[in-house]
Amino acid sequence: MALTMFLIIFAGTFALGYPIAFGMIAAGIVYLMMKGLSLANVLDMMVIGFSNQTTLIAVPLFILAANIMNDTEITERLFDFVRKAFGRFRGSLGYANIAASVIFAGMTGSQLADVAGLGKIEIKAMMDAGYDGPFSCAVTAASATIGPIIPPSIPMVLYSLISGASLGYLFIGGLIPGLLLAGLEMVLVYILARVRNYPVEGKVPASQIARSFVMALPAMFAPVVLLLGMYTGVFTATEAAAIVVAYSIIVSVLVYRTLGWKKLYKILIKSAEDIGYVSIMVAAAQLVSYVVTRERLAIRLTEALVGAGLASKPLLLLAVINVLYFILGMFIDASVTILVVIPLLLPVLQAAGIDLVHFGVMSVFNIMIGLDTPPYAQTAFITSAISGTPVKDVFKEMLKYWIPIEITALIIITYFPDTVLFLPRLLGYGR
Repeated sequence: MALTMFLIIFAGTFALGYPIAFGMIAAGIVYLMMKGLSLANVLDMMVIGFSNQTTLIAVPLFILAANIMNDTEITERLFDFVRKAFGRFRGSLGYANIAASVIFAGMTGSQLADVAGLGKIEIKAMMDAGYDGPFSCAVTAASATIGPIIPPSIPMVLYSLISGASLGYLFIGGLIPGLLLAGLEMVLVYILARVRNYPVEGKVPASQIARSFVMALPAMFAPVVLLLGMYTGVFTATEAAAIVVAYSIIVSVLVYRTLGWKKLYKILIKSAEDIGYVSIMVAAAQLVSYVVTRERLAIRLTEALVGAGLASKPLLLLAVINVLYFILGMFIDASVTILVVIPLLLPVLQAAGIDLVHFGVMSVFNIMIGLDTPPYAQTAFITSAISGTPVKDVFKEMLKYWIPIEITALIIITYFPDTVLFLPRLLGYGR
């Protein structure tokens, strides 16, 4: 009965439009009361359990880094360079949009930060140049999916916390899949640009490209510092987040001279608000995890899937999980799927012998597609608000062209594990 009430309250608060974290906490409290357990357990699980997860320090740091870059002209410098580099091609701003997202992904690992920050610059530039609103929004939303796949990645930090998989190997495992998605998206831009006769900005003199590159170089050097530092053992993935924050502040203050005390204060306040949302979600997930463990839900799910023969058919199991992720992504927040659903699946994965690094990259990839998929589709709503384009037109463009491209990339990395594991194995993974 207590479990039934837990599920009813959890689902009911979501259906009524309340914040999902509120539903998780409310359902957990009712469950504890019906079981006759002390409500002090809520604090134990949400505060003490949360504070023990040192890996999570990386999350607020990457959020802070993204906000610094978006508010101090770093993203503008990046986009200016790639815009000039691709100027000679038809549909050049589409290519520039994707290339900028790849570079930005190597610094922050946040899809929504890419859309809300870099996206404002990209969409305005594209629409001013004559691109239609739905395409400008769709390519921005789709390219932002690259953000949490190419290292670093906030969702991978959460997955590492839940699964125990190496965060460093997860980061490096996402590099090839992220570049694969970028390549497929550029192919689509090539096709649509010719079919729709999108504009050519014209060949930019090499001297201008070189000057723009020099101006953007300090910003682009951040991913190099981060990746080399992590994979040479100079600092951990969590320490890398602090390095990115420090580096972005130094570049903003000393190189671009766009960051002062007042602006830094505003950035810190904004970052605290963003971090608060993630923090309460993770803390609430600790309470849900307790209920899942106490009710043996993961064990029950494992027994059901093993009984159905899926544990002996890993390829079919991955297909079922991908469909589950895709459906969930249409309705619920990505962090809920990572923090609540994945812990239920881990025993099944172990029974099926599925590699956790491969599964982690695949999971993050699929879950991020949910941010592009209606009706939830946060990226579509954000780009629609930025551009003034009706959201239904953005949905139509996404579903017709960009979602199929993302699903194609997902199928490749799901059934060709070496796309994820090749680089980690070069660095010693599995030895």
